[in-house]
Parts: sequence; C-alpha cells; structure tokens
Amino acid sequence: MSYSVVTQDIVNVAISSSLNSFGSQRRFPKDITISEVKSKLEMIVGSSASYMELQLFDANGKLMVSMSDDAALLGSFPIEDNMRIHVIDKDATRTVGEYEDVSKVEKFEISAEEYSARTDSVRAFKIKNKIGKYADKDPEEEKKREEEQLRKAAEEEALAKAITVGSRCEVNNPKVPPVKRGTVMFVGKTDFKPGWWVGIQYDEPHGKNDGSVGGKKYFECPDKYGGFTKPNFVTVGDFPEEDLDEM
Repeated sequence: MSYSVVTQDIVNVAISSSLNSFGSQRRFPKDITISEVKSKLEMIVGSSASYMELQLFDANGKLMVSMSDDAALLGSFPIEDNMRIHVIDKDATRTVGEYEDVSKVEKFEISAEEYSARTDSVRAFKIKNKIGKYADKDPEEEKKREEEQLRKAAEEEALAKAITVGSRCEVNNPKVPPVKRGTVMFVGKTDFKPGWWVGIQYDEPHGKNDGSVGGKKYFECPDKYGGFTKPNFVTVGDFPEEDLDEM
C-alpha cells in the first residue's frame, strides 16, 4: 500500500496527552510516517512510542480520526494547521498527572553546616571573589554610612514629634497619588516596619485599612479610610474637608 501527502508540506498543530493537563505547539512535516511522529512525541509528552495511540481533533475539539496506521504518512490524514494531536498512553503502569505532582519529586536537601563547608557553592564563589556582602568594606565608608543613617533617623523622629494627634493634615506622597486630606490619628513606631510612622484617617476612602496592620490596632476608623505614611509626607495645618459638591 502506498501513501501520499495531500496538502501543504508543513503543519502547525497543538499537542496534548492523557498523562498531563498542559499542552504545546509543534510543527511537523507531512511526509513523515506516524511512527516517526510518535518518536518525536516521546520527548514532548513523556510516553513511549510503543504505547502511544494518536487521535486527531479539529480546531473546535471535534474528533476527526484515529491515526492508528504507523506506516501511513502524517499528510495522508486530513490534518491542517491549528488542529490537535492527542496522545493516549496505553501503558497500564503510568498514571494521569504523574509529571505534575511535585510531591513525588525527590528533593535534594543539605544542612547549613554542609553548605558552608562546600567549595563549589554560590556562597563560596562570592566569598572567594569578594562579591556583594562579602566584599571588603572601607571602615571610613562604613562609618559615614552609619552616621548618615543616624542623621536620617533623628530627622524623621523630629518631624514625627512635631505632628500632634488630632491635627488636620495633608498627605503628599509622589509615589501614592493623589494628595489627600485627613486627620492625624497616630504618631509613633509600629510593629510592621521600622522607623516613625503617622497614622491618618482620610476624609475619603483612599486608605488601605481601618487603623489595623498585621492584626494590631493602632487607631480606630472606618475600613479603607485608614493609612500610614512617613512624617516627611505629612503637612499639618488648616486643611478643612473638601466640599466634593463644589469640585
């Protein structure tokens, strides 16, 4: 029996498998046999060619034909671009989803002590080449950096202590527009981040919380009206609530 290609030379099709839920796209020449197609599919779906049964579906998911003749040319079947070849794995020892269940993958684990002792690790490479935190640090530069951090911390504390709870304010953080008005409800340090923070009850629901962060209540306000910002973004003054009807 002879076979011939009846359409264009190359076809672009989707590939699916009974073993897993993910798919892929592949291009195949139509002058190769179904046996050759199965060999190419081994690396794609993980099934052995000898256990494969191939089905051809059209672009709408309708079964067109079972491609059961291994000697037939791919192009002898009514296959066109955007159709799908579905691989059914007939091996009874295989299970559906076996390539998707990562719990079955043996994991390599190593203790911190063993990792530190290795000479071929990323950490060992960084230490040897003095990269990142393992680089030699200039004592003078370190001193300047610490002094700058202390200066900024003192400046932030001074700004925070100049803000009084209950004051009207305007918050202008360029990274979190728009400019917002509200009432100062909290000034101090928090558990969620270091430094000094100002808690605001906004006039409009521009906030992210109700005065609570991480399960801790810092002040009371309606949900979505509360927020925290750094003192340098807060200006205290005569900022009455805006009349939205006149805007």
